[in-house]
Parts: sequence; C-alpha cells; structure tokens
Amino acid sequence: MKASSAKTIVFITGAFVSSDCWNEWKTYFEARGYRTLAPAWPYKDAPACTLRQRHPDADVASQRLVKLTAYFAAIVSAQPEKPILIGHSMGGLISQILVQKHLASAAVAIHSLQPQGIFTFKFSFYRAGWKALGFFTDPHKTYLMSFPEWQYAFTNGMPYDLQKDAYYNLLVPESKLLVRDATTPAAKIDFASPHVPLLFIAGSTDHFIPASLNYTNYKKYSHKGSVTTFREFSGRNHFVLGQPGWEEIADYILEWLSKH
Repeated sequence: MKASSAKTIVFITGAFVSSDCWNEWKTYFEARGYRTLAPAWPYKDAPACTLRQRHPDADVASQRLVKLTAYFAAIVSAQPEKPILIGHSMGGLISQILVQKHLASAAVAIHSLQPQGIFTFKFSFYRAGWKALGFFTDPHKTYLMSFPEWQYAFTNGMPYDLQKDAYYNLLVPESKLLVRDATTPAAKIDFASPHVPLLFIAGSTDHFIPASLNYTNYKKYSHKGSVTTFREFSGRNHFVLGQPGWEEIADYILEWLSKH
C-alpha cells in the first residue's frame, strides 16, 4: 500500500505498566521531528505508585479489550492526520486491531500480544502470564505482579538494581478480564486484508511474548500487496522499552519508517 509521510506518533502502552514507559521514546522521536502522544489507559492517569496503592482497584479490574480499543480508536481518530502507531505488548495487539480499522498510516508492534487463534507451546509464556489470567480468583479484583514475577516476565537478564527501579517506577495493577480477552473475538485479526506498513519487533530473551510467537503473528499476514516486516533483536526481554540499549530498537524503527 502507499507509503505515508505522517509525522504524528501515538504510543500505545501495554498491560502491567504505566504510560511513563514511553517518556524516553517520546523525547527520542520528538528530537527527530515527530509529534508524539502516549495516552494513559482509562483509570491509569496517575503515577505508578499511586495506582499500586489503589490495588485492588475495581475500575481497573473492569477494563475490557473492546472498550480499551475503542478508547484508543477515538484518540487516534481525533488526530489531524492518520498517525503512526507504536504499541508494546497489549499495545501492539491494539495497534494491529486499529490498523485493521484503517485508522493508522503505519504501525509498529513491539513484542505484540498474540491475536485470537495464535498460540505457542513455550513454557516461559505460560509461566509468565498464567497468574495474570486470574483463573480461580476474583475477576473483579486487579492483579498486581510480585517483584519475582516481574523479574521473570519483564526484566530477566537485567541487573538487580535496574529491575527494582523499573518495578517501582512503572508497575501497575491490571485487569484479569482484559488479559483473558486476547483469546476472544475482541482480539480477532483479518490477516488476509490489505493493510498499511506493519513492522513486528521481537526479542530473543522475552519470556512473556517469545520471539517465535511474534514470528507466527507476523507470518499470518497474507496480503501480498502490503508491507509486513519482522525483526528479532538479540538479548531483548519484555522490558525492551526501558532495557539498556533501547535506542538500537528506536533507531531501527526510525529507519524503517523513513522507508515505508
């Protein structure tokens, strides 16, 4: 499909973390001529420490994928041009859905959560995400990841001090129902439809969303006239946005956008 010259980027945050995870990314892209937005999720427009103090939070616990996608669709539609979407994890999945709704000029899905019907047999995927699904627990109460769970699911391989700082600065409670929605029609993608340029970024050491799962997601797209790109980076975990050396990923995305 035709390339776009859009200069607006909407960053879409994933589950379990504050939208502050994009702060350095916003600075990076704004210094290169882009206008950027990183909207907080509904009920999460507060510092991470404040949100943790509200746990269990009934409002956050009520969040569902359909409503969250509609929330971001409204933000994207209100922009003066069709923006570029850059989403991480659940935000990557939402970016894929918004591309399907023809609301973007291009999109980057960083370690994207899988759409409906895509699975992996990787043990790390189930170990990292099982508790967040909250089966056999009250779905009307939020899930708050423990520090050891965070170390395994997000920041594996990083020094302890960096893991700890990231946990206290960014971790927030999450909706169990929202996480479950990834297995429902709310997360359905029509992989055969034409779409704007779409880039998938994966990390070789991501426990939560293994690179193989991202590759399966990418390979599902079958429209021959559309640009779909996949790139795996070595040594990148699920905390890729704040992991030391994140600029390598941003540099690649910037180069890809300049071409597509």
